[in-house]
Amino acid sequence: MRRSTRSLRQVRILWGSDPRFADHDAGPGHPERPARLVAVDKGVELAGLGDALVRFTPEPATRDAIAAVHPGDYLQRIEDLTAAGGGHIDADTAVSAGSWDALLLAAGAGLGAVDRLDAGAADVAFVAVRPPGHHATPTRPMGFCLVNNVAVTAASLAARGARVAVVDVDAHHGNGTQDAFYADPRVLFVSFHEWPLYPGTGALDDVGRGDGLGTTINVPLPAGATGDVYRTAIDEIVGPLVAAHGADWLLVSAGFDAHVRDPLTGLALTSADYAAIMASLVSLVPAGRTVAFLEGGYDLPALEACVGATLARLAERRVVLEDESAHGPGHPVIQAVRRTREALGLPLG
Repeated sequence: MRRSTRSLRQVRILWGSDPRFADHDAGPGHPERPARLVAVDKGVELAGLGDALVRFTPEPATRDAIAAVHPGDYLQRIEDLTAAGGGHIDADTAVSAGSWDALLLAAGAGLGAVDRLDAGAADVAFVAVRPPGHHATPTRPMGFCLVNNVAVTAASLAARGARVAVVDVDAHHGNGTQDAFYADPRVLFVSFHEWPLYPGTGALDDVGRGDGLGTTINVPLPAGATGDVYRTAIDEIVGPLVAAHGADWLLVSAGFDAHVRDPLTGLALTSADYAAIMASLVSLVPAGRTVAFLEGGYDLPALEACVGATLARLAERRVVLEDESAHGPGHPVIQAVRRTREALGLPLG
């Protein structure tokens, strides 16, 4: 991939990050490591956005904002562990002395992005945060995640009367986000994820309960699924659902671990696929109403390429990308997506 060239149209991208995210350290050899932010920063440079990039520094989320998703003594338990110098929460999830400040900033980044988008600061926002969040359930940190950053922002928007769609494109199911809104009709949750894979949730028939019945949609995909599968699902499933929900805000759990080179997964996206997927998703809601949150992505060169390609595409810059792989329309994976659409009663788009 090479540096992008200037577009005739200036699309402003709000970018939120902070060096203090690197202070969260889950331990030697852990795949969710501070070096991921270095790769992300290289991707931003690669996109060549210039004055199209509007940078901001996140502010810590309040305890009350986080308690809307994680009530009770959830935060206190994490703070106590960080104050003691850190340690393991489970086999995959750990904190260090610097994790407390990092998690508050990560939870606050989306809230700050919404405030700035409301003020007209940009057309779309991306917050490059650590630790990631989509596995954190209302009662349990897990899967490298401490606080569910995207859920905190979704809860804040829903509380003010917004209709919110959360689309998770991480290769792992966003079980924590699903749990937070499983019975909440204000938030539409759609997850694309490899199946079977950690954490083992996200079955096709997990569709919500009570008032939230029908507002949780899972698109489990087999290993090897490529970008055209995602685009077909966005056209034929996500687009109609977002429109029917009346969503005026879109939050994206932007995990880049579905890339073909990622060491933890078996999906087969390229940086070009991610750029096209994000552009398709952003088009589903009005300009200035999308916030993307960094989740997974553990091959550093792939993460760099995906971030660069995605930002360049959102800013409508030209950029040379990796070749896209493709399934034909008769491929079983495409047919599985269409069976999902038909089961939901959605017409062919």
